[in-house]
Amino acid sequence: MRSLNTLSEAAQQADALIFDCDGTLVDTIPAHLHALQVGFERIGLNFPAEWFHQNHSLTADALLQKFQDDGLGQIEDPKAVLAKHQVLFRESLHMLEEVSVIASIAREYKGKLPMAVASNGNRVNVEVSLEAVDLLPYFDAIVAREDVLHGKPEPDVYLEAAHRLNVAPNRCLVFEDSETGLAAGRAAGAKVIDIREYYQPAWQQAGH
Repeated sequence: MRSLNTLSEAAQQADALIFDCDGTLVDTIPAHLHALQVGFERIGLNFPAEWFHQNHSLTADALLQKFQDDGLGQIEDPKAVLAKHQVLFRESLHMLEEVSVIASIAREYKGKLPMAVASNGNRVNVEVSLEAVDLLPYFDAIVAREDVLHGKPEPDVYLEAAHRLNVAPNRCLVFEDSETGLAAGRAAGAKVIDIREYYQPAWQQAGH
């Protein structure tokens, strides 16, 4: 793992910081997985943990479509599944933990640089996740999936976040934890940091 000093030094070279939420600022993966497994069990389907860990960066709609495309089962009513997931996820907020190495950067640069969150998640989930770990007040803008035409790996969320911060995308530093998100940041013209070089979540350390 690389040093936290490297992250802070990179931030000093930027005019704005933009963070992904799930897996970058907040480790929401166990809570989302729990909610999905409970929800899928209720419709008679198994939701594999390993498969989710490989695909968690997708938008909700894309995740359900890939589940079917990969032959894991047919979902008769995707909208109902997603609606139930929202309820189950919010019942699982006690499982959330901040990603301390990245959260510390947000705390360090609050008031020094404009900062935003740009996520493939829906706004309510992003905001309740940040609020659950006391990070919501640190950000000047929140861009969620419903705010843009295309989710990651397209650059829309990062371009919109830069616009709301009134900073050119190439002067922004993006923090991401997935190939999908890193591709979106690069496509926006921003500098990107792969936080996996600095942090490994507990579920990954356990080999799940």
